[in-house]
Amino acid sequence: MNPKLMGVVALALSLPLVSVQAQAQAPRRDALNLSVGANQEVTRDVLSLVFSTTKEGADAGAVQAALKQALDAALAEARKAAKPGQVEVQTGNFSLYPRYAPKGGGINGWAGSAELLVEGKDATAIAQLSGRISTLSIARVGWGLSREAREKVEADVAAQAISRFKARAADYSRQFGYGGYTIGEVSVATQDGGVMPMAAPAMRYKSAALVEEALPVEAGKATVSVTVSGVVQMSK
Repeated sequence: MNPKLMGVVALALSLPLVSVQAQAQAPRRDALNLSVGANQEVTRDVLSLVFSTTKEGADAGAVQAALKQALDAALAEARKAAKPGQVEVQTGNFSLYPRYAPKGGGINGWAGSAELLVEGKDATAIAQLSGRISTLSIARVGWGLSREAREKVEADVAAQAISRFKARAADYSRQFGYGGYTIGEVSVATQDGGVMPMAAPAMRYKSAALVEEALPVEAGKATVSVTVSGVVQMSK
C-alpha cells in the first residue's frame, strides 16, 4: 500500500478515539458539586489513664530492677480493679538507656522509664484506682468515645446528613432554574471528636491521708459528624 495512503487511513482510524477522549475530558454540564454535614454531641464514656515512672542509677541492672518493682506493684493493684470492658489494664513502654558524660562521651549512668495503661467505661473505679497506685505517677489523662456510643448515634446523624443533602440538591437545582435533579457519585465520611486529653496532676500526693483520694475527672462531650459529598446532575 502507498505510504501516504497508509498514513491517511491511520489518521482516520485515530479520529474517533480522539473524539471519545475529548468527550471524556470535557467538563460535565449542569453538574453541581455539593457537600452537606450533620453532627450530634455525645458524652465521652471511656476514661484513659497512663501511669509512669523514671529511675536513674549507676548500674543498669539496678535501674531495671527498680523499674520492674514499681511496675509490678502498680500492676498488682490495677488487676484488683480489672473488669472486661469496664477497666482494662495493660503495660506500656518499658525502656532502659545509657546516660553519657558531657565531656568525653563515656557512659556515666543509666536511666529508664515504665508505663502502665488503664482504660475503660467505669470512670469511678479508674479514678479511685489512681489514688491507690503509689509506685507510679499519673502522666496523661484522656477521655474518648467508645465504638458502641459512636455507632449508636452515627446512623441517626448519617440519616440527617443524607436528608439535608437531598433537600439542598432540590433547593439549589430550583434556584439555578432547573426542574429536577439526579444524584451521581456520592461519598459518606464519618468522624468523632477523638480522645480529649486532660492535664495530669501537677504533683503526686505523698501523705498517707491523701493517697487514697480519687482523681477528679469530668467526661465532657464529643461530636459525631457525618459529611455527605457528591455530584448532583441538574435537569430541565
